[in-house]
Amino acid sequence: MSILIDEKTRLLVQGITGGEGSFHTRRCIEYGTKVVAGVTPGKGGTKMDEVPVFNTVERAVAETGANTSIIFVPAAFAADAILEAADAGIPLIVCITEGIPTLDMVMVSNYLKQKGTRLIGPNCPGLLSAGKCKVGIMSGDIFLKGNVGVISRSGTLTYEAVSQLTTLGIGQTTCIGLGGDPIIGTVFVDALELFQKDPDTEAVVLIGEIGGNQEQRAAEFIKNKMTKPVVAFIAGASAPPGRRMGHAGAIITGASGRAQDKMDALAAAGVNVTKNPAEIGSTMQKVLASKKGKKRS
Repeated sequence: MSILIDEKTRLLVQGITGGEGSFHTRRCIEYGTKVVAGVTPGKGGTKMDEVPVFNTVERAVAETGANTSIIFVPAAFAADAILEAADAGIPLIVCITEGIPTLDMVMVSNYLKQKGTRLIGPNCPGLLSAGKCKVGIMSGDIFLKGNVGVISRSGTLTYEAVSQLTTLGIGQTTCIGLGGDPIIGTVFVDALELFQKDPDTEAVVLIGEIGGNQEQRAAEFIKNKMTKPVVAFIAGASAPPGRRMGHAGAIITGASGRAQDKMDALAAAGVNVTKNPAEIGSTMQKVLASKKGKKRS
């Protein structure tokens, strides 16, 4: 199985006629994703390749049955785009856009909780269910269908981890790029809960970074409710306090935001923590081999 997206996903692209939107729409289609509609106000009635374009999300959903949206619109309009998708009844929204004002996301976050809509991102690479569906900007050719879930706050490290796993012959179920902003929709605990319930996911890779307390909350969930092994890496161990490192959310503003504190919390919860990003794949390989050995005994 996979989580959140699969062969039944009917994707709508908001901002489909822009440079980024059209480029990545074609890549999603090439991977096998069913892209059923695009939305660009003022361009309704046209097509992007063979994909029909609508003026509004509501109209696109009504005519195509779209059940997932991906957003490529500029930051100034991204919050409104998320709200429009939620109002149209789309249950899963993936926002790739970076640079959305934090106050906009405070409002969006509160609104989505009332609607019961799941948001991935913003400022994220999206998600991909190996061999089934791609909703985002990840490079599909590095993925291999298998039984390891991947959750990450870092796009670059997501690709690195997946490439290592694939090279070792360790396939993936679904890979989720959570996003690097201070306020995001789906967090580690949400994704871990989904992977815990997925019968085909046998283990999970978790890639965190400095800033916030997502990793500590994940550690608590893993300790109390997770029965599947987790391998983790935390980026930013050498980052000085008070200085943002890359992502808007990657800034140490308190003890809980430091890399070592996150690693300690995860290790205390039984997570296999590696300090070297080059060893994410090999660490998972050892964990899976150990799990297989325990089953035989």
